[in-house]
Amino acid sequence: MAAVTPLLMTRDLHRDFGGLKAVDGVNLDVMPGEVRAIIGPNGAGKTTLVSLICGRIEPTSGTIQFDGRDITHVPAHRRVRQGIAYTFQITSIFPNLTAFDNVALPVQRSLSSGMKLGELRRGVMNALERVGLADRASTLAGNLAYGHQRLLEVAMGLSLKPRLLILDEPTQGLSDGEIDGFIELVREIAKEATVMLIEHNMPVVMRLADRITVLNFGKILAEGSPADIRANVEVQAAYLGTVVDE
Repeated sequence: MAAVTPLLMTRDLHRDFGGLKAVDGVNLDVMPGEVRAIIGPNGAGKTTLVSLICGRIEPTSGTIQFDGRDITHVPAHRRVRQGIAYTFQITSIFPNLTAFDNVALPVQRSLSSGMKLGELRRGVMNALERVGLADRASTLAGNLAYGHQRLLEVAMGLSLKPRLLILDEPTQGLSDGEIDGFIELVREIAKEATVMLIEHNMPVVMRLADRITVLNFGKILAEGSPADIRANVEVQAAYLGTVVDE
């Protein structure tokens, strides 16, 4: 049986900010269809790592491959076209546009200008429906509750039909009921795309992740299944503190 090639690979990836090594020699292999969680204390380098992967910042050294291609110096907009979508830790929406128009914008930018209006509308409404916001399509994004703004960002990412969807703190501001719905949504997304999840909510991580990468001081401290990470003494000391219940 042929070995499965990782969809995403980083090799000896570094990002320095002056004397600070925000990402320090990270080697990451993320397989197609996987839900990979990236966890760690504040300042561990999580957001810097995914910013490198999506092209928002350049590495100091090291390489990034996506689907077998070197994308280390490929600009962010081209990475989107290759199938990488990223939702921000800090909500990034257009508050004076409707929820529908917020989702339509990335689709229009990433696809050909010849896209038919009906096709665009179906794609936008499908994305909004998947996150439970179809009935708020005409609502100004700035008037949505904060949790719904977070879900709107997920819809914006989904509308691009990504091969890799990176979600940075997506459950922040969601109610318990919305978090349960989000977990089911990610499970559905994972049937057609690879998901990378940065998340502080450990019960969510333990329920969703196939594998977990733990960062600390820019380095990988541990990597493994949720059971492996839950039992790892070093991880407990650096981040979890105690065993996490599902």
